[in-house]
Amino acid sequence: MTTMVMPALLSMALLLLVPGILSGKKNTYPLGLLVMNTQTSTPNKTYITEGVQRGILLGAMRKLNDSNKNFNFTYIDNLDYGPYLVSVNGVAGSPTSKTYWELLVKKASGEIIRPDVGIGCYITEPNEQIILKFTKFKQCESSE
Repeated sequence: MTTMVMPALLSMALLLLVPGILSGKKNTYPLGLLVMNTQTSTPNKTYITEGVQRGILLGAMRKLNDSNKNFNFTYIDNLDYGPYLVSVNGVAGSPTSKTYWELLVKKASGEIIRPDVGIGCYITEPNEQIILKFTKFKQCESSE
């Protein structure tokens, strides 16, 4: 009997740690998303979507995709690494041209970081801007 009680108590404790799960209330905030293409002369485009306290970027991007016909993206589910961003607004990365979509985040302090997680794990925060940057792989230098 006690072996069943412990997991139940842990589950309840987890639910209490994440505000809004039981009540259905969400702590939302505007989240800026900048799409930039360093490989063409396409102008940068900024979108506004909704972030949710402790919510992941992928969810905010899906909301934007559903609410704004000018923004779309595709991703694949990699079994080892999770969601991998393939294309944004019809522009896809390519191993042949060595291009990909880089995820950057401009924090509230103005510092731009490269998260160590992708769109499926990055937890957004108020007052930050997500940057999706279409760029080329950098060549690795040989250490001979």
